[in-house]
Amino acid sequence: MVTDEEIKQGDFIKIAYTAKLEDGSVIDTTDEKVAKEYGLYDENARYGDIVIVVGEGNVVKGLDEQLVGKKVGFKGEIVVPPEKAFGKYDPKKREIISLRKLPERPRPGQRVRIGNRVGTVERVIGRRAIVDFNHPLAGKTIIFEVEIKEKVEDLAEKVKALFVMYTGLDVEVEVEEDGKLIRVIPPKGASLNQVFILGKYDAIAKAFKLLDVEKIEIVERFVRKEEMEPIEAVKESSEEEEGEESEKSEENEKGEESE
Repeated sequence: MVTDEEIKQGDFIKIAYTAKLEDGSVIDTTDEKVAKEYGLYDENARYGDIVIVVGEGNVVKGLDEQLVGKKVGFKGEIVVPPEKAFGKYDPKKREIISLRKLPERPRPGQRVRIGNRVGTVERVIGRRAIVDFNHPLAGKTIIFEVEIKEKVEDLAEKVKALFVMYTGLDVEVEVEEDGKLIRVIPPKGASLNQVFILGKYDAIAKAFKLLDVEKIEIVERFVRKEEMEPIEAVKESSEEEEGEESEKSEENEKGEESE
């Protein structure tokens, strides 16, 4: 249902979207069914509606800007030009690189890291490769089919959303002292998860920036009735999760470095 209240900067909103190129190719989606249909499905990815903070860069700039002024219940297309998506294509970012700078002989289409940059191998000629350091979607207009499901008002839900954004983990949240104290209870094993250990500081910083809270506590909670897992099992589980999250973070980092 469409409401009269317009979305503004700093609002927490729940959305669903599918992103396409002008030729109809689907490049991203929050819908698991669509992901499977177009060969994008990742068993380690989250699917379903997502919560974003408008104006905080949780989505590409052009989409972020065009959400402002829309109303809850909006359902339609938002067209984002290259300069407000993944940048214009810059032919100067194509370079000839010696294969000695690469750990192994690359193949066309392979993504490679050279120093602090990530690019795509176009061709391999003798002992050299042509590498394109543009983002893979540079120069592309992105068409988002978006639905704004709701505006998130509950303080605990906002904090949970921030922790999902920056740590990838679902946490429990308790609100006390009329909203001034937030107590966050992470899932078992989070204290050994490097992504959570680092990401929680970003989540906390955003919470202080965006929400009217004075204190945030991260609490490890144990219940007597629960059978404690051996530390080796907890470490193994955390390392597996860390590996999955690191791969996702690296993919995002690669996109940002190539812009």
